[in-house]
Amino acid sequence: MEINLISDTITKPSLEMLQYMFNAQVGDDVYKQDPTVIELETRVAEFFGMEAGLFFPSGTMANQTAIKLHTQPGEQLIADKYAHVYHYEGGGVSFNSGVSCCLIDGHRGMINAAQVAAAINDPEFYHSPLTSLVCVENTTNKGGGACYELEDLREIKKVCAANNLKFHLDGARIWNALVAKRQNPKEFGAIFDTISVCLSKGLGAPIGSVLLGSKTDIHRALRIRKILGGGMRQVGYLAAAGLYALAHNIERLAEDHRRAKEIAAVLSTKPWIASIEPVETNILIFSLAENYSDQLLVEKLKQKNISISLMGHNKLRIVTHLDYREVMHTYVLETLSKF
Repeated sequence: MEINLISDTITKPSLEMLQYMFNAQVGDDVYKQDPTVIELETRVAEFFGMEAGLFFPSGTMANQTAIKLHTQPGEQLIADKYAHVYHYEGGGVSFNSGVSCCLIDGHRGMINAAQVAAAINDPEFYHSPLTSLVCVENTTNKGGGACYELEDLREIKKVCAANNLKFHLDGARIWNALVAKRQNPKEFGAIFDTISVCLSKGLGAPIGSVLLGSKTDIHRALRIRKILGGGMRQVGYLAAAGLYALAHNIERLAEDHRRAKEIAAVLSTKPWIASIEPVETNILIFSLAENYSDQLLVEKLKQKNISISLMGHNKLRIVTHLDYREVMHTYVLETLSKF
């Protein structure tokens, strides 16, 4: 029994999801003639109370499209120092949009309104890049699956409105936040100019993200997606997986959250653990005590058929997900208890 806790992106479609994909009605999406893609885009937009959506092959492309929508070359965006758009999108901010990043030292990947206000460059001081966009990530990846409070996001929105800045949400794992915090997705739609949501993190789809925004922005995003090579043909087969995931795999995320917390509880009893980030969702980040080797722990777990992630600096990551079943969870808890 191989147990992969490296990421929630490693899941495979269930037989039911595959059947749903097999039965999808499809057309040429480059001509906007794929009915299943249109249904997915419409449904996700309605879920968040936004005007329109656009299907993308990846969250990175969706985020990069949003950044290009809201900025001009030479400008600057504000984000947390752990932000996915900075660390894990191949330098696309600079390559695709010619934009620099002002990175804030936030709390577990989350920034606040005061920090944003302090980071904005004076628009009249032409020696500095013009600040034009704020990007936040919810839940935070490197922050250990932390979730923003809606009121904190509203305060940042006020700063953005007062300074003529756009506000983008990298909501790759927004589903986890919605379940963990019992939040209304339409409240997020009312705050942000654009939101990207991922269907292959947590929800179990094999591929796909959706960018949400106004009809005007999404119409412009269609051209940017084409430029980035994201025009797809009979992609309704993949969009169908997203529709199935939305219908069946959101509420069950609570199981992933429970299991992550139970693993953390076992780890907290071990003398070789230095610290554990608070567990709110399905991501567990922990550090080893001094004189303990993170690589040795990973190797010992592999010998027990359990795979986890190295994050550097003696930090490690565990991510629970759809394919991590209860029988696997029991085995992991027992194995860690004996270490």
